[in-house]
Amino acid sequence: MKNMTDNKVYRIVLTALMAALCYVAFTFLKIPIPTFGGDYVALHIGNAFCVLAALLLGGVYGGLAGSLGMTIADLLDPVYITSAPKTFLLKLCIGLIAGWIAHRIAHITEEHDRRYIFKWSLIASIVSLGFNVIMDPIVGYFYKNYILGIQSDAAKIMATWAAGVTLINAVAGTIVVVVVYMAVRPVLKKAGLFLKIE
Repeated sequence: MKNMTDNKVYRIVLTALMAALCYVAFTFLKIPIPTFGGDYVALHIGNAFCVLAALLLGGVYGGLAGSLGMTIADLLDPVYITSAPKTFLLKLCIGLIAGWIAHRIAHITEEHDRRYIFKWSLIASIVSLGFNVIMDPIVGYFYKNYILGIQSDAAKIMATWAAGVTLINAVAGTIVVVVVYMAVRPVLKKAGLFLKIE
């Protein structure tokens, strides 16, 4: 990118693209699972695109891509519409954590060998998606009890189901992130479209 304006426009366009991928992955590629509490959880790889966006664009842009894409998906689905505020917060955190590890600690956009990039993209994915595995059921439980006012064993059951499904999503998402990032990085560099994140 030749100047700061081009760089900013490019980041905004890529953020919108990654938000769209998060939306598509959750809306069209999910497997909904009903729970005993009458609610749903879903197997999906939407979070993977949030982490991928953080690796490509930095934590803030990645977090915004994930939170906007997944929140819009929630808002447009009657089953998940009440989860939208929780989704926005958690996906933003996933991106911020992944970006902080990848760029503030490991500086993965600088020149490193493939093993280094693989290792740190894997660590960033595991930690950020691991955060989601822990926090999604906890935040979900308190959100259902204290914000939505669902006072019952259903909220506890949902938290248990959500933890199991979120773990499966995290494992699948980590694989997707690392494979795609390792494949896309050299292509973007060759095309002169790779962003160096400070």
